[in-house]
Amino acid sequence: MIIDIHIHEKTYSLDSKIGLEKIVEEARRKGLDGICITDHDSNGITEIAHEYRGKCGFTILVGVEILTFEGDILVFGIDELPNQKMHADKLLDLVTKQGGIGIGAHPYRDNNRGLGDNIKKLSNLSGIEVFNGRTEPHNNQKAFEISKQFNISGFGGSDAHQLDEVGRYATFFFDKIKNEHDFIAAVKSKRFKPVIYRSGFYKKNLEEIII
Repeated sequence: MIIDIHIHEKTYSLDSKIGLEKIVEEARRKGLDGICITDHDSNGITEIAHEYRGKCGFTILVGVEILTFEGDILVFGIDELPNQKMHADKLLDLVTKQGGIGIGAHPYRDNNRGLGDNIKKLSNLSGIEVFNGRTEPHNNQKAFEISKQFNISGFGGSDAHQLDEVGRYATFFFDKIKNEHDFIAAVKSKRFKPVIYRSGFYKKNLEEIII
């Protein structure tokens, strides 16, 4: 399955221009098998997304992009979000205790929202975005190289806020994913790889990926 793990929907991410139905439509057009809605510090869309998942028959998962003191983390598997800003290690401890996972978003983006070199020491981090659709190529390249050097799992996500950005980068999972439980299990199994959308299809061979 190919899933875009990082998309913002306009209802709860006020900097996004795209609604859920249009996101699904574009995802299908590009050949995605699923999407993750990861709004800024909110999982308020959960009920709406799950209801639409049942209606449209498309895999729609809900996580949240949480800003910690060190940078942004994509979190899946917790229902009640922290009510105050936390340090990254404390957030990951909380998520891990609840059986969830945390993924470092755009770790080397130059806007003080990436975890940077903290990814090397956060033991509960399940991986990082090595390809992020709204991050400069050289910063994606750095994330990719660090992930290989330190054996950190790599993901692809579009970080879409506009329709044409959906699916720009994504993650190929070897296992079938229907819901958040399946997604978390797949992440923990490390049976996935980042992919890139080029010329109308997804390239799975990393040697073909030109950032």
